[in-house]
Amino acid sequence: MTLHLLPRHVTAHQCSLPSHDCQRANTQAFTIIKSSGASQYLTSGLFVQLPKDGHHLIQLGVRLKGNSNRKHITYASRKRNDESARSNSKPETEEELLKSILLNASGNGDSARGSSEPTTGEELIESILLASGGNLTAKNSDVEVAASDVRSEEDLSQDVFESSVDQGALEKLKAVQLHILALEQWNTSRLKLCHRDYLAGATNLVHYLALKCLDISEFKKELYSIGLNLETVNSHVLASITLGIHILEHLESKSQSGPQKGNSVGLNAARSSISSLEHLKQGNNNDSTTITLRNKAASHHESLLGKLRDGRTTHIMVTVGKEVIENETLISDVIQAGATIVRINCAHGEPSVWSEIIMKVKRSSQMLERPCRILMDLAGPKLRTGFLGTGPSVMKISPKKDARGNVILPAEVWLSHKGSGPPPAHLSPNAVLSVDDCKVLKMVEVGNLLRFRDARGKLRTLKVTKKFPIFAGIGCVAECSKAAYVESGTVLYMKGKKGKLLVGRVVDVPGVEQFVRVRVGDSLTISRDLCLTPENLSKGSIGDGPRITCSSSHLFDSVKPGEPIAFDDGKIWGVIQGTSNSEIVVSITHASPKGSKLGSEKSINIPKSDIRFEGLTSKDLKDLDFVASHADMVGISFVRDVCDVAVVKKELEKRKLHNLGIVLKIETQSGFENLPFLLLQAMQSPNPLGIMIARGDLAVECGWEALADVQEEIMSICSAAQIPIIWATQVLESLVKFGQPTRAEITDVACGKSRASCIMLNKGKYIAEAVSTLDSILDSNSSRIKTKLKPLVPSSNIYQ
Repeated sequence: MTLHLLPRHVTAHQCSLPSHDCQRANTQAFTIIKSSGASQYLTSGLFVQLPKDGHHLIQLGVRLKGNSNRKHITYASRKRNDESARSNSKPETEEELLKSILLNASGNGDSARGSSEPTTGEELIESILLASGGNLTAKNSDVEVAASDVRSEEDLSQDVFESSVDQGALEKLKAVQLHILALEQWNTSRLKLCHRDYLAGATNLVHYLALKCLDISEFKKELYSIGLNLETVNSHVLASITLGIHILEHLESKSQSGPQKGNSVGLNAARSSISSLEHLKQGNNNDSTTITLRNKAASHHESLLGKLRDGRTTHIMVTVGKEVIENETLISDVIQAGATIVRINCAHGEPSVWSEIIMKVKRSSQMLERPCRILMDLAGPKLRTGFLGTGPSVMKISPKKDARGNVILPAEVWLSHKGSGPPPAHLSPNAVLSVDDCKVLKMVEVGNLLRFRDARGKLRTLKVTKKFPIFAGIGCVAECSKAAYVESGTVLYMKGKKGKLLVGRVVDVPGVEQFVRVRVGDSLTISRDLCLTPENLSKGSIGDGPRITCSSSHLFDSVKPGEPIAFDDGKIWGVIQGTSNSEIVVSITHASPKGSKLGSEKSINIPKSDIRFEGLTSKDLKDLDFVASHADMVGISFVRDVCDVAVVKKELEKRKLHNLGIVLKIETQSGFENLPFLLLQAMQSPNPLGIMIARGDLAVECGWEALADVQEEIMSICSAAQIPIIWATQVLESLVKFGQPTRAEITDVACGKSRASCIMLNKGKYIAEAVSTLDSILDSNSSRIKTKLKPLVPSSNIYQ
């Protein structure tokens, strides 16, 4: 007996086991021709289990004449000799597989049995009966018994396929289809405004929204029986529902026709199902077929993000800043590791810095022959803390100590001439110092001691351990075994035969960033006044706590007492206690136990306030002119409603920027709630379009507990609209900052791999290593990793 997996088109019930496919087919139309010419129907289900390791499990049943209430069930599996015969045979089409089942059931199959005689109907029935009694003869030597059972008609009612189709499910599904088409008709005027490249995706988005507003929980289980899950048809809604209707109609007509004789019934049914599916695959409306929608999605992905190499499906985006100017090899390392897009945030830096970054990106891309696109985010109307001033230009150098305070590893310091650039890429010094005199620095040899007095007046030494030729002269690595505070103007000298030899003065030590430290219960004052003295940082005029500034008048005009407010991406939370025209007093409700630092240019979120922003700020419009001539994509921050998108569309048309990619950043509650309307508005332009899930501000705005559901809904909506998704914020953050990822970060990336078109990494010390790790994860093939599978065969006494 040769066993095959039945085609999905004639499958009536499907369940899943780990790495197995189990299907049950209706065998009422399958007949066994006995030697006397009479026919007998097999009324039990035929089960075929096809695991990946090639083993099969089949359940056969027969009802004896004269005893309609008693059924005999046998479980059998294919022997290895039959498996080898099948493995050497030519692959079969679905119709050939079905025909093989019918012919073998009727005793006419001989292709897979080699030289053995065909199995007649009587032999097959006898084998089942003998097997169910535990005495299988050698007549069917290619079948092994795994288990057997004898049960009554009532006990087996759950295992017998009911060929009648639930008329209610078919009618409900048709009602869903009519509802979807009616909503499409209702939105015809809106869809006509969409550009032709986005019309198919926009129409499918309307279908998805129509489906989402219905309660389908009552009959979704009935649809599972035909393999239709309405919760996972986002990318091709109407095509999937139409397919379900065709299958249900086919099964209904089949059940109404009743059992018929002959093998032609099952074969014709299979042909009819295959023909219907092919018809649906092509579709009458070319814009709504599954293939068309998938092609549209791939086209939108490529037009916005570019082509990928080596069959990859997900891009890697990296955020960079002025650090790439200081490190000559950083951009090359990142692109070499796998980055395909570089992101520049216009909220930081200025056009001269951006120009130099872009020049390095394009030069490295050409040298490495790896395309790399550029995304520039407009700052948008984001609320941020004001500049708190610059502290003293002092740098602390600290060696590593054990628990007893003993030095176990001295601090490494890189010394070079001012303007010579960063240390070599293979070095990771604890501090970098620039010296004003390069001539004397060249005279320094390995082993020399450089002496100085730090900002506290304490004598400290630097022992030179290595020298390196660099682009602008010589650089040295020195070790410091005691903690030191080095400031600009510190004098370095060596002892010589004629006394002290001046090596040079330390210059350009960066100023210490100013911050205020807030604790739970503190009163924090937010002021319009941008000029704060160090004394004002510690005390406010209305409250008794520290003070910060914010230049945006929107904050002071929108908030009310009792509303929550968050700082620094939700690290600090508070409640507004009082407001005036110039100040806001906040009571801190959440902060670190030791107090949280709040510095300059940190985010401010007011999720419950009714705040109104302009679509693009004056700074955004100025930066847009630079973006238009230097970048491939522009990121629109803090999009809230269709008016914001309309302003962007108008500005791009004014500049005739029809090819500049647009990335809408979803990072507010209103932006999430209006996402379908934002997409339909943006689809009116021919510009490549994408969505970025900015999970930092979005979590603060929507709530931490709702972030996962919000993210899932955004991805579902974008999938329905055939728009690429950029997965952003805190991706592999531990690896980027500290060189070691967490387990949760790895699985987060793996989830993004299957759902997003692009994954974004933020800048950090180990960014090149993080890009390499991410590229390896995205390139991994899940089919290479398998558990050792064994056939799930029930034991012979499972029913005893």
